[in-house]
Amino acid sequence: MPFLGQDWRSPGWSWIKTEDGWKRCDSCSQELRSENSQYTINHSIILNNGEEEIFNNECEYAAKKRKKEHFGNDTAAHSFYREKWIYVHKESTKERHGYCTLGEAFNRLDFSSAIQDIRRFTYVVKLLQLIAKSQLTSLSGVAQKNYFSILDRIVQKVLDDHQNPRLIKDLLQDLSSTLCILVRGVGKSVLVGNINIWICRLETVLNWQQQLQNLQMTKVNSGLTLSDLPLHMLNNILYRFSDGWDIVTLGQVTPTLYMLSEDRRLWKKLCQYHFAEKQFCRHLILSEKGHIEWKLMYFTLQKYYPTKEQYGDTLHFCRHCSILFWKDYHLAWLLKDSGHPCTAADPDSCFTPVSPQHFIDLFKF
Repeated sequence: MPFLGQDWRSPGWSWIKTEDGWKRCDSCSQELRSENSQYTINHSIILNNGEEEIFNNECEYAAKKRKKEHFGNDTAAHSFYREKWIYVHKESTKERHGYCTLGEAFNRLDFSSAIQDIRRFTYVVKLLQLIAKSQLTSLSGVAQKNYFSILDRIVQKVLDDHQNPRLIKDLLQDLSSTLCILVRGVGKSVLVGNINIWICRLETVLNWQQQLQNLQMTKVNSGLTLSDLPLHMLNNILYRFSDGWDIVTLGQVTPTLYMLSEDRRLWKKLCQYHFAEKQFCRHLILSEKGHIEWKLMYFTLQKYYPTKEQYGDTLHFCRHCSILFWKDYHLAWLLKDSGHPCTAADPDSCFTPVSPQHFIDLFKF
C-alpha cells in the first residue's frame, strides 16, 4: 500500500553556495529559467556536462517539491475539514492500521462550523481550554495550526458580536500561562516547531487579551430592554442560569437586577444543583444572624469541587460503531438521520454524550 502522507524522513532543503552566501535551489532554478529565456543555449553543451545536468535536475525537482509543500501549507492554514464523524480506533487490526490521536480528531471534526452554532460554542471553548491546560504539546504541527486558527475565529467572533467575552478571557488566561511555562522551560519538554513560533503565538495571545480588555459594550437604544420586563420574568431569567458568575454579571446592569441577584433562595438552588449535601457540611458559612450565606457557599465550594457542566449540544459517541460524531437534530427529526452510518438496530440507545474531558480521555492510550 503506498504511503500517502508527508514522510518526516524525506530530504530537507537543497542549498547552493554563491558569492552573496548560501541560497536555496528554488531561487537558483528561477534564475536559471530567466537566463534560459533570455539566451538560447545549445543543448549539446549541457548534455556533455554531466554535473551541470544533474545540478539542474536537482534544482528543478527541489523547486517543484517546495512549491507543492508551500501550496499544501497555505491550503491547510485556511481550510478546515467538514467531517461530521470519525472512527475512533485505539489499536491496529487486520482491517485498520494505526490508531486515532487527539490531534487527528481535532483536525478532522468540523469545529470551525461548530463555533458558529450558539449551542456548541461553549462546548468548543471548554474543549480548547482543557487542551491548553494539559494537551497542547501532544498536538501535531497541523493540529496546533488549526487550534490557533479556530481560536482566532472565536476571538474575532466575540469582538464582533460582544457575546461570551468572559469565557474567552478565561481560555486565553490559561493558554498564556501554558505558553509562558513552555517558552521559559524550553528544553524541558518536546515542542513541535521552532521556539520562535511559540514566542510569536504567545505574543498573539497577549494581543488578543488586550483587545478583549479594551472591549466596550455598545448600548442599544431602540427596542425592548430588560428594564421593561416585569419582576417575575426577570426573576425567572435568573433562575435559568447555571453559572454564578453570569448571575453576578447580570446583577450589575440595573439596581433591580442587583436586588434579584442577591436572593438567598436563588443561590441556595444553585448550590443544590451543583453540589451534594455532604459537601455543604464541610464548608458551611453562617452569617451573624445564623443564616447560611449561600452565595459565599457557592463560590467557596467551587474552589474545592467541580461544578456540573451544561451545554446546549455536544459531540456524541456510538458504542456500537466506535464513532465520534456531531448529531444534527434537525436532520435526525426530518430524515431520521443518526449523524453517522450506524449499523445498530436501535441507534439512539447506543449514543452517549461526550463531555470535553471525556473527549480528551478517549485518546489516552
